[in-house]
Amino acid sequence: MASAEPNRSRPDDSAAVADLLGTAALPRPWWRRRTIWIGAALLAAAGTGLVAWQGRQQAQTAPRFLTEPLARGDLAITVTANGTLQPTRQVTIGSELSGTIRRVNVDVNDMVKVGQVLIELDTTKLDDQIARSRATLASAQAAVRQAEATRAEQRAGLARLEEVSRLSGGKVPSGTELDAARAALARAEAALGSAQASVADAGAALRMDETNRAKAAIRSPIDGVVLTRSAEPGNAVAASLQAVTLLTLAQDLRQLNLQVKVDEADVGLVRPGQKAGFTVSSWPSRSFPAAIRRVAYGSTTTDNVVTYATDLTVDNADLSLRPGMTATATIAATERRGVLTVPNTALRFTPTVAGPQAASSGGLLSKLMPRPPGGNAPKRSGGTKTAEGSQRQIWILKDGAPQPLTVTTGLSDGRRTEVVGEGLVEGSAVIVGQAGAAAGAR
Repeated sequence: MASAEPNRSRPDDSAAVADLLGTAALPRPWWRRRTIWIGAALLAAAGTGLVAWQGRQQAQTAPRFLTEPLARGDLAITVTANGTLQPTRQVTIGSELSGTIRRVNVDVNDMVKVGQVLIELDTTKLDDQIARSRATLASAQAAVRQAEATRAEQRAGLARLEEVSRLSGGKVPSGTELDAARAALARAEAALGSAQASVADAGAALRMDETNRAKAAIRSPIDGVVLTRSAEPGNAVAASLQAVTLLTLAQDLRQLNLQVKVDEADVGLVRPGQKAGFTVSSWPSRSFPAAIRRVAYGSTTTDNVVTYATDLTVDNADLSLRPGMTATATIAATERRGVLTVPNTALRFTPTVAGPQAASSGGLLSKLMPRPPGGNAPKRSGGTKTAEGSQRQIWILKDGAPQPLTVTTGLSDGRRTEVVGEGLVEGSAVIVGQAGAAAGAR
């Protein structure tokens, strides 16, 4: 029987055929070699990756400028100082008299008027003194009347003797009697003068006692409000030992005074009439307006810090502020409105060489070599203070390239500076920084 397996050529049959034809020793052509094509594909992929990597590196090393628009705005230099709120006028109420307090008619926060009786002292002793002084005055007045009568009597006696002497031709009375009558009249006139002086003294004493009696009712010298009270009925007042404070009054609290301490470095910027604002702890989210009323010439030194007391007027119509509150005031020393301003970083910026020049300065090896830090970082002048009126240079980004522009600086608040000069156009892109490969690495 014939075999059922299919007719397959075996390897030894192919080798036999190749030997018969003489082609067994011939090499395979290169285009049919698999390794050649694999190597070529790998090289092409490596070349494509290298080109892409170089392009990416060039893009990273190309300078990228950070800009801000040249804008108009308002600038202000402010001075900050701390202080406390005080009444525009504060009066300490005491007593000129010693005695015992009989009644206190007001309490803290009470509104008072000029002339209103605040405290009354016990007047028993004062009333007795007034009665005694009136009696003394009455006695002195009686002595005056008696002296007047005596003088009239002596004057009439002297006149009678002089008439007798005239009628007798000087024979009677004797000269001694006439001299004695004249001396008696002089004594009577002197006694009358002394009695009149006693009346004046007694009257003065009575008026003084009545004045003291009036002072026993302590009255308000101002319209205002009671801030403190340290007097109670029954308390003894010893005015002869020390000045006793019974009440403290403040004038109308709808107007307050804020006294702040301005540092000597800032006092040259502060002048009367300037506007200010302040905050207090009780109202942290609210700013209260104020105006400078006075800047003291005298200084105060505390811990080697020289300050000058500055008074500001404060409108307190709603009575939300109270005397003694600690306030932080911000004084608008100098203002500019609607001026062209640039960030202070723009005045310190200088562009660096980067981009295609740096990229073409070396090959792949130079790309792989480490570079010193900050090689492409922007060069800055490092905290140069902006002086008003100085010539400075800024850089404007135009058509993708930085262009220098000379400007004159004006007012600066530490973040932005006023600039003027030819070629300044509102909205221009002012370069404030540069980012490159090094900057991106940071």
